[in-house]
Amino acid sequence: MHSSAMMVTMRLIHILAGVFLTGTTIFMAFFLVPSLRAIGAAGAPVMQQIGQVRKLPLYLMATMILTLLTGVGLYSVDSSGFRRDWMMSGPGATFGVGGLLAIIAAGVGMAVNSPAGRRMAELSSEVAAKGGAPSAEQMAEIGVLQGRLAMSTRLTAILLVFAVTAMSIARYIP
Repeated sequence: MHSSAMMVTMRLIHILAGVFLTGTTIFMAFFLVPSLRAIGAAGAPVMQQIGQVRKLPLYLMATMILTLLTGVGLYSVDSSGFRRDWMMSGPGATFGVGGLLAIIAAGVGMAVNSPAGRRMAELSSEVAAKGGAPSAEQMAEIGVLQGRLAMSTRLTAILLVFAVTAMSIARYIP
C-alpha cells in the first residue's frame, strides 16, 4: 500500500520535472538552436553561458532522471506491480507508450545531444583561448555539430510532445 502523500509527491515531481524538460526542449529545438545557428560563431558565448556557466545540460539530465524514475514508480503503483492485464488495458498501454517515447527521447539526448554539446563547448574554449575567430576547420566542425544538435533536439522535442500527449489522455482511453 502506498501513502497518498507519497503518490502526490511522486506525481508532482513527475509532472513538474516533465514540464520543465519538455518545455525547455521545445524552446531549444524551435527557437534557441535555430537562432544560434543563424548567427553563427557569434552564438558561441551564449551557448557557453547556458552550458558551462548556467549548467543547463546538468539540469536537463537531472530532470530527465527524476521524470523517468518517478514515471516508472507511478506506473508500477498503477499497474499493481506491472500486472499484465492492467498494462494491456487502454490506460496501461497508453501510459506505457508515453513512457517508452520518453525513454527513447532520453536515449537520443544522451547518445547525440550530450556528446555534441560537450564537443561544442570544447571548441568554444579552444577558440576563446586562442583569441580571434575560429579556424576554417573549427567552423566546419561547429557547423556539423550544430546540424546534429538541431536535428536531435527537434526529434527529442517531438518525442516528448507525443509522450506528454499520451500520458495526458491515458486515463480516458477505454
